[in-house]
Amino acid sequence: MSTNDAPSTKPRETDDVPVPATLRKSLKNRHIQLIALGGAIGTGLFYGSSESIALAGPSILLAYLIGGLAIFMIVRALSEMSVEDPKAGAFSYYATRYWSKRAGFISGWNYWFNYILVSMVELAVVGSFVNYWFPAIPTWVSAAVFLVLITAANLLGVSKFGEFEFWFAIIKIVAVIAMILGGLAVIVFALPTASGIKASFANWFTVGGGFFPNGLMGRASDGSWTGLLMALVVVMFSFGGTELIGITAGETEDPRTTIPRATNDIIWRILVFYIGALGVIMAVVPWNTIDGKSSPFVQIFDSVGIHAAAGILNFVCLTAVMSVYNSGLYANSRMLYSLAKQSNAPAYLGRLNSKGVPVAGVLTSAVITAIAVVVVFVWPEFAFNYLMSIATIAGIINWTMIMFTEMKFRKVVASGGAPEDTELAGKTGQEALDAIHFKLPFAKVTPWVVLAFLALVVVLMCFSASYRVAVIAGVIWLAILFVAYQLTQAKK
Repeated sequence: MSTNDAPSTKPRETDDVPVPATLRKSLKNRHIQLIALGGAIGTGLFYGSSESIALAGPSILLAYLIGGLAIFMIVRALSEMSVEDPKAGAFSYYATRYWSKRAGFISGWNYWFNYILVSMVELAVVGSFVNYWFPAIPTWVSAAVFLVLITAANLLGVSKFGEFEFWFAIIKIVAVIAMILGGLAVIVFALPTASGIKASFANWFTVGGGFFPNGLMGRASDGSWTGLLMALVVVMFSFGGTELIGITAGETEDPRTTIPRATNDIIWRILVFYIGALGVIMAVVPWNTIDGKSSPFVQIFDSVGIHAAAGILNFVCLTAVMSVYNSGLYANSRMLYSLAKQSNAPAYLGRLNSKGVPVAGVLTSAVITAIAVVVVFVWPEFAFNYLMSIATIAGIINWTMIMFTEMKFRKVVASGGAPEDTELAGKTGQEALDAIHFKLPFAKVTPWVVLAFLALVVVLMCFSASYRVAVIAGVIWLAILFVAYQLTQAKK
């Protein structure tokens, strides 16, 4: 950001970032808990975990723990601001309010475009899941039907969105827990497995080269890089969507209670649904036999004797895809609403219907997503190889801006610029910082540690041919956003 774009240390007028309190605060605690939980469980876990296991073997558990701690601190930073100043648009609003209008523009549009691309790919693959049962239905028909259904649900009101996401999450949670219990049964009762190797947690250390079969980082026979560090790249993208907790703050009944509870639960969710699930899988199924041809979850269900595992997982993945699009459309409509209120997007996107839904934001995001899905069907190789590269790096841009914004937030709070309707109002210096309700742990150091970790992930991406494209695309994408901001300001 340029020096001219830096925020003043004086309290800013509320009208600088006007966000009228007209959105409905209808999301209950159970909605937030399950939205946060479901946000971390998607097709990336059910199918993408094969790639990460192949890179690091059993040491992938450490990668998920390290990456999980980083994402926990990122969400804690966002939640610190969300609890004190719950607004639609979350980090885009905070970037504008506590950093600069340019930062809010870049943060908001980056997040919106990121979810457009993610939604695009999820809708593009929904047809493959439907074809498992109904092969005669064209894939584009499936995509169109689910796009219309989820869009309609989002127009009904935020409480309906919460209900949809609640039940989508329940299905995913039940599937993972069933897999864990089934795997533990195989281990405890020493049931025979398809591999002929006795199921045991000792397999982490005795099968295929032990716990660190590829070390921290090394070259495979085909010249590609493997190891624990390279697995971090795949792992971090599995956590995309966890920050949705902050987006919901503006429509939560009691954000001061609900947001901290949902945020703190992230750690046990990661322990159970990533480390616990994959740990049990690699105890039952030798890690070096997980080749990605089928999901690790299918393999372990087969080991339990449930041969309908592929059909069960197909249904779970179908609900996971719908969940991602449901969350993406919700987040994008609120982001456009916030951008409009910041004068960083056309004013029509800030309009609400009688149910408190930013209907223009919902419909605009749905139409753009539909166009993007058409691109996938017409030019699938171009879409998946290049457009998704931007989506992957966009996640890191989001997280980076959240950490910088949290530091800016604390500076503004210390200078007396906290929101007027909070307990921080009228306080300055350390007194103001001590009054923050939900503090980021070790706030003077944590943001820099997280930023260093994210920088390491970007460096590691450069060692992979596929992810290297993402880094280049990310630089180009940021340049486009900077230019777009300057052009929009020049017209005013």
